[in-house]
Amino acid sequence: MYIFLDESGDLGFDFEKAKTSRHFVISLLVCQDKQAQDGFRSAVLRTLKNKLNHRKNSTRTVAELKGTGTTFPIKQYFFRQLPADGWAIYSVTLNKLRVDKPLQTKAGKKKLYNFLARFILEKVSFPKDVSLVSLVVDRCKNKEEIKDFNQYMVNQLEALLPLNARLNIDHLGSHESAGLQAVDLFCWGIARKDGLGDAEWYAVFQDKVSFTTIYLPENGQ
Repeated sequence: MYIFLDESGDLGFDFEKAKTSRHFVISLLVCQDKQAQDGFRSAVLRTLKNKLNHRKNSTRTVAELKGTGTTFPIKQYFFRQLPADGWAIYSVTLNKLRVDKPLQTKAGKKKLYNFLARFILEKVSFPKDVSLVSLVVDRCKNKEEIKDFNQYMVNQLEALLPLNARLNIDHLGSHESAGLQAVDLFCWGIARKDGLGDAEWYAVFQDKVSFTTIYLPENGQ
């Protein structure tokens, strides 16, 4: 099983700054097997080749797909290239306006990120016969944070996985992983829906969303 984790937004809490997001989203792309993962790699490469790097006289090569820089028609094309089954999306959107002050500190934000990652990973159904779970995370942490995250995930996921299952955690740049590029597109769509009410792209892939929720919603429920 292959799981790709990405995020949208930030964990800043100075809402006087224009660029501080009101929401923070963590999304997972879960591929049940290597066939599904390979299907995503092919879809990303095909989209880059046919839609973004197809002009022979272009002086700029696009190296990766990004939610913020990819037009809606190209996102639609990408989705049509994807495998019909063998994969699903899981996502949690944090309403930052309701986060307690202790969790807004540097140490608190680290705990908050790890908690949200564990929260959404716990929603994934792990087959009883799975022997390997590969978790690929977008590389946005320093060495100390990576060490803490990995140890936390190993401790938390141990109870969810079969006894003989092995857990591998890799932190990669998005340009190194087609799965990370794909989940970036999905995470961006969920952030647009929950933060701005723009569900145009989300509507295309919503049937593949196995779980999504808003954590600390406005109504307090």
